[in-house]
Amino acid sequence: MTPRELVATAPVPGGDPLRLFRRGADYMIVLDRNELMNSRMSGSEAALATMAVERLAGVAAPRLLVGGYGMGFTLRAALAALGAEARLTVAELVPEIVDWARGPMAALTAGCLDDPRVTLEVADVAETIAAVPARWDAILLDVDNGPDGLTRDVNDRLYSPRGLATARRALRPDGMLAVWSAAPDAAFARRMREAGFATEEVVVRARGNGKGPRHVIWFGRVGR
Repeated sequence: MTPRELVATAPVPGGDPLRLFRRGADYMIVLDRNELMNSRMSGSEAALATMAVERLAGVAAPRLLVGGYGMGFTLRAALAALGAEARLTVAELVPEIVDWARGPMAALTAGCLDDPRVTLEVADVAETIAAVPARWDAILLDVDNGPDGLTRDVNDRLYSPRGLATARRALRPDGMLAVWSAAPDAAFARRMREAGFATEEVVVRARGNGKGPRHVIWFGRVGR
C-alpha cells in the first residue's frame, strides 16, 4: 500500500489541529484520530447539495449558505445544479483550508472558489447565520461529522435548540436547513422538529457509485 504522506497542518480556533494527508492521488483531512474527509468518498457531501437544490425547485435566484468548505464537494455539486442567477456564500473558519484548496488540492477544487456566483467568507458559520435574519433560501451544514461539536466544542451551539432557532430566523419563508452526518442521531432529529422544522431524514451512501458507509442528511423546512 502507498504510504500516507503528511502535507500540512492547520490550527482550529478552540479545537485540535487539522492535518492534511495525501496517499497517491487521494487526500484526507484528519482531526486527531478521526478522518473528517476523504477525496475518495464524496457522494454524500455532493448529495447534500444536489438534494437541497432539488427541494428548492421553483425558487428564483436562490441564496445559499454553505458551511464549511472542506474539500469543496458540496460547493461544486451545488454550482453544477444551480443556474446563473443563484448566489452562494461559503463560510470556512480555517483559512488554511482555503490555502489547501488553492494549493495542493487545486485540481480537486477545479476553480469552484473562483466562480462568479460564489462569495467566500473566512468566518465562523454560526456568526454568518446569526448576522442577518431572513437572508437565505437554504443553509447547508457540514462542519463536523454530525450534529455535535467534533471539530471544536463550541460548534455544539449550531445543533442546540438555540442554534436551530437562530438558523430558522436566518431562513426566508419556505427556506431549508440541511445538515450532513456520518451517522443517525434521533435526538437531533427531535430537536429539529421541536424548533419548528418540517424534518425529513435521508440515508445516502458515502460514495458516488452508491456504495460505501451509510450517511444521513436532515432537511428541515420552515413555513411561509
